[in-house]
Amino acid sequence: MPLDIPRIRAICFDIDGTLRDTDDHWVQQLSEWLRPLGFLFAEHDPQPFSRRLIMAMESPGNTLQSISDRLGLDGWLAKLGDQAYRRGILRESGSHTIIPGAKEVLTQLKPYYLLAVVSARNERQIRKFLEFFELTSYFTVIASAQSSKHTKPFPDPIFWAAQKMGVSPSACLMVGDTTVDIHAGKAAGAQTAGVLNGFGEEDELIRAGADLILPSVKDLPAILLAKI
Repeated sequence: MPLDIPRIRAICFDIDGTLRDTDDHWVQQLSEWLRPLGFLFAEHDPQPFSRRLIMAMESPGNTLQSISDRLGLDGWLAKLGDQAYRRGILRESGSHTIIPGAKEVLTQLKPYYLLAVVSARNERQIRKFLEFFELTSYFTVIASAQSSKHTKPFPDPIFWAAQKMGVSPSACLMVGDTTVDIHAGKAAGAQTAGVLNGFGEEDELIRAGADLILPSVKDLPAILLAKI
């Protein structure tokens, strides 16, 4: 069904695959690791295999995250990950990358909507990305993996972000690239928009119930600002 645009007062953005070009970064990193085994791949190029593998891992990864959430392990895992990050064990070696046009999207939407980050990453990682691209000032709220009892696909982080922004969850639009984002948004009573510039594929986003599918997050302002 089409978006009920007048109902939207706040927009919740996922980070990985929505604002940050995470999948391409991981594909490139995996390709570099596999390059010594190039003789195993067609035309000695491991990149097509790397992309298929990264995309295939998205659903099982989300499932494992959901299971850890249900078992109450997500908080412990987040603390463990934060300690590992501080010691340099999980620190990302690659440079930050941003979806082309993402900053322009935020610039266009900020005067008309409250903006929030709703991500399963920890707050340190989120802020590092936002600060690198000077995006922090665009967001009223940052909902991380530690902000609420459960993270996506549960609706908790959207409820938390909506409360902090002073709006109803039903007045929010959840924008993300995976079924996890869509499920979280629908469970919260928010409207949802799936973008295809990340991990998710159109068919699965439709099956998850996305109210809108866009080729890229950069297409969002044309929809939301058309009647303003």
